[in-house]
Amino acid sequence: MAITAALVKELRDSTGAGMMDAKKALTETNGDMDAAVDWLRTKGLAKAAKKSGRTAAEGLVAVVVEGSKGVAVEVNSETDFVGKNAEFQEMVGGIAKAALGVSDVDALKAADMGGKTVESVITDKIATIGENMSVRRMAVLEGETVISYVHNAATAGMGKIGVLVAMTGGNEAFGKQVAMHIAAVNPAALSEADLDASVVEKEKQVQMDIARESGKPEAVIEKMIVGRMKKFVAESTLLNQAFVVNPDLTVEAAAKEAGATITGFVRLEVGEGIEVEKEDFAAEVAKAAKG
Repeated sequence: MAITAALVKELRDSTGAGMMDAKKALTETNGDMDAAVDWLRTKGLAKAAKKSGRTAAEGLVAVVVEGSKGVAVEVNSETDFVGKNAEFQEMVGGIAKAALGVSDVDALKAADMGGKTVESVITDKIATIGENMSVRRMAVLEGETVISYVHNAATAGMGKIGVLVAMTGGNEAFGKQVAMHIAAVNPAALSEADLDASVVEKEKQVQMDIARESGKPEAVIEKMIVGRMKKFVAESTLLNQAFVVNPDLTVEAAAKEAGATITGFVRLEVGEGIEVEKEDFAAEVAKAAKG
């Protein structure tokens, strides 16, 4: 695979590595971006664990709770300006309420919303506002108590990040603190048992490769990996993370003190995972100037 300047730049932007290191990583891995990131980490050349997949797309996440059920819905638009539009916000709020009666995005698109399907309402709004829009994701959470939180709210119940927390016991104030923690820290899973096994195995392999670069014996490396994987689990899972409100406690320990048991959570962030082509405005101007 040809190693283009664009690929090198993307890897540099996502890892903080130097240009030659990024190019060598891509060459060694035949242009595989994920493998190149792992290669740089193994060599100790990735300066930051940036997430290149989370480029910004626009729109809103809305959260609604009714009884023991909560839903979070992401509706995308082309520009942030539309996200601030009261007409768009009203539509997103209506879509979120319709989501309470369904279980997935396809059913939501077909759900009734004032005598029309949600999909038809969106089509009409595209014609009115003049931007492309879509219902991208939804998530449902049920529990004894479900608490919602919106970070960077555009209006009540919707903003850039929407969080739902399910728990037994405790109180709303504690649940709100946990939801704010989730919005800020973005845990990968509730507990170690909920982590994707393939993600854990990949991290273990990367850590082993890093340790082997040090030249230490395999017996020593095995002991090092135990500690490193324990740290990985602690940083990746909600219950094991240091609670942002009181870093001396894990979230699980804080819940115990509050008389609560956290049973699940949902976190949706606008544009998460969407790749958006970035335009080089300066290059376009330069090109136009040359005629």
